[in-house]
Amino acid sequence: MGTRRQFVKRSGLGAAGLGASMVLPTELLASIRKTISPNDKIHVGLIGCNGMGYGDLNSMLQNSEVDVVALCDVDENVLREKTAELEKGGIKKPKWYSDYRKLLEDKDIDIAIIGTPDHWHCLQLTDAIDAGKDVYCEKPIANSVAESDAMLAKVNGSDRMVQIGQWQRSEPHFVDAINYVHSGKLGQIRLVKAWAYQGWMQSVPVLPNSPVPEGVDYDMWLGPAEHRPFNKNRFHFNFRWFWDYAGGLMTDWGVHLIDYALFGMKASTPKSVMAMGGKFAYPGDAAETPDTLQTIYDFGDFSILWEHATGIDGGNYGRNHGVAFIGNNGTLVLDRGGWEVIPEHDRPHWSQDLGPKIETVPLQKGVGQGLGLHTQNFLEAVKTRDKSILKAPIKIGYDAAVVSHLGNIAYKTGERLFWDADNHKFNHSEADALLAKPYHNGWEFPKVG
Repeated sequence: MGTRRQFVKRSGLGAAGLGASMVLPTELLASIRKTISPNDKIHVGLIGCNGMGYGDLNSMLQNSEVDVVALCDVDENVLREKTAELEKGGIKKPKWYSDYRKLLEDKDIDIAIIGTPDHWHCLQLTDAIDAGKDVYCEKPIANSVAESDAMLAKVNGSDRMVQIGQWQRSEPHFVDAINYVHSGKLGQIRLVKAWAYQGWMQSVPVLPNSPVPEGVDYDMWLGPAEHRPFNKNRFHFNFRWFWDYAGGLMTDWGVHLIDYALFGMKASTPKSVMAMGGKFAYPGDAAETPDTLQTIYDFGDFSILWEHATGIDGGNYGRNHGVAFIGNNGTLVLDRGGWEVIPEHDRPHWSQDLGPKIETVPLQKGVGQGLGLHTQNFLEAVKTRDKSILKAPIKIGYDAAVVSHLGNIAYKTGERLFWDADNHKFNHSEADALLAKPYHNGWEFPKVG
């Protein structure tokens, strides 16, 4: 942090931050924000103003000591829209940038929020660290294993506070569920299922290329991705379904749910991975990533099974997303709505049922505080300069991203791949070639060390 202001070290950031839900109408900000001395202000710059980037900013602004001083987006229409929303909440117009590097040069900015498409995260995070900013970075941390490695090294070699937007790490009912898993009551856990069945995600219709919309800096949007003509399908939300910029549902929802599978099992990377699936529901649409996928990770004494599907909601246990820890004594099922425990029955013989091995735990409902608590936790780390209190530091984001990327690589090769954790490679030439993505348009892979 800059020496021009001294931050008050205190245990809480206010009731507004503590009780923040994922969505708060911007116009309510004015009613909850209090007058704070300029010397106690934390100045934030947002890079990538749509979607979760703006949601993260909105969450931070529920803490009165946070001010947004700059917005950066390649789409001036988005800058105009989000500025208008902020002004409804009593926030004065921030400075505008289309080039994130100019924002990072701003000495008034203490925190950079990175809410851009995945292919930008690595460059923007490493540049933000070099600029002396603390960083709140959306998930997945990177668009490749190589980028993940670079980001981990950069953050670990710095004194900057970095929180990854895997906010479920701060959601109380998620934490309670994992405490139950770690209690041992489920017995030996042999399988963990994680899944995302997203019925609202429909087919992406094929569209012709078109002129770049007015107000859009398309070259800056592309950045290190391969240069292609502008196509609306590849812009804003739908970038997720194209390999140049992201990894489909495997990295979008996968990092959230696989993160909790890893958390519950106290694991990091698998011994091997295999995957199968494809574009089964919408074979002729514009998306490149699979709409249906099953990925199996072998950890030696247990497995993790990832499943995803777009266009349908019929997931496991009647839930369209979740994580299930399947043990000898029972199964714990967890999603954003809550968690429950389904006991196994003691059956010494097929004709006998001696009753449940453990007690049923009825649904423990979630209260939707995760994002507010997550940004609050990050701000507390920024103020105290204590990395140890971060709920989702870089290593948490790293493990979830790498495991998700390994799943996509297994899908692309169509083979069971064995991961060499010591050397960060497969010893499989085709798969190893997919651990990194080439940089284009004059952009260079960040140098670390």
